Amino acid sequence: MKRFPSLLMLTMLAAAVLLGGQAIVAQNQSQNQSLPQSDKYAVQIPDGLSISAFRGYEDWAVIAVSQTDELVKAILGNPAMIEAYRTGAPGNGKPFPDGARMAKIMWSRTQDPTQPGGASIAGGLKHIDFMEKDAKRFAASDGWGYAQIDYDEATAKFKPFGTGVDCGAACHKVAASTDYVFTAYGRR
Repeated sequence: MKRFPSLLMLTMLAAAVLLGGQAIVAQNQSQNQSLPQSDKYAVQIPDGLSISAFRGYEDWAVIAVSQTDELVKAILGNPAMIEAYRTGAPGNGKPFPDGARMAKIMWSRTQDPTQPGGASIAGGLKHIDFMEKDAKRFAASDGWGYAQIDYDEATAKFKPFGTGVDCGAACHKVAASTDYVFTAYGRR
């Protein structure tokens, strides 16, 4: 007789979990439908990389942050990029491995008057740059493919900037000694 109430409780618990999970999925689907119609993952550089190759970049680990007079930047790396940094690349003389990817998210720089000292913080999204290492695919641009994406805040749309996978190659030539990567991995 003790077994019947336990089985009933277990069945009720399983039903509650199942219904709760369905509610969460439905909520996520309705939130995703409210995103702008211009799905950022559909944006592709003409004759170049697509943002879809970097799906999930928003959750990558931080390599470093930087700022200019106008922009606040977060430089992120996928697990292959972070592992290469942790093992000493590029300072150990080894290049970054194929599959290493970076994203640089850039926002307008603004001041936060509520913070002590009026800290500079991220304002509106401006640009996202991407880099992907594939020595064979991008042999003409020293093993790296590049993509530069602009964000138009007024229309909430992403649009490609430039053409081809080598659109960032010229700028990165000066960083040849660090495998064409400007960003150092900050001490943790």
